[in-house]
Amino acid sequence: MQDTSKQYDAVIAKCRALYVNKMSDYGSAWRILRLPSLTDQIFIKAQRIRGLQQNEVRKVDEGEVSEFIGIINYCAMALIQIEKGVVEQPDLSTEEATKLYDEKIAITKQLMLDKNHDYGEAWRDMRVSSLTDLILQKLLRVKQIEDNAGKTIVSEGIDANYQDMINYAVFALIHLNEGN
Repeated sequence: MQDTSKQYDAVIAKCRALYVNKMSDYGSAWRILRLPSLTDQIFIKAQRIRGLQQNEVRKVDEGEVSEFIGIINYCAMALIQIEKGVVEQPDLSTEEATKLYDEKIAITKQLMLDKNHDYGEAWRDMRVSSLTDLILQKLLRVKQIEDNAGKTIVSEGIDANYQDMINYAVFALIHLNEGN
């Protein structure tokens, strides 16, 4: 599991670098996005990945890697929005937004380590396409919870679904980095 932790950190380092650079370019403009808007952005990225996996012809020269990175970063933003709420104007400095990102990712990584312990790293035997499908399933669950105004009877909350999507996307990137 040491390898998984190091590989996870390497993937997150790339995602975090892009997040910080985009914060430098755009500030925290994303803070105005409501959760359903973030969910839809993640959904678009996951649908594009699925399309790339199914279609032989690509008309845009971007692959799965950038889309999985986008899923991770949008999910982190969603977790921040759950905690901080939506605002009318950007309100976070790059430093504060990065600190919040790091906090959300640390919690999510610990969840991964705990589940990895219990599941015995079963994800290593999964296909990237299966991880994509699981992300899409989680997105459909989140959309349903959002349509139910956040109310669930027996299900975990939206935050747990965003955390799972981050972890599935990290696993997919690890697989892609390993050439699986």
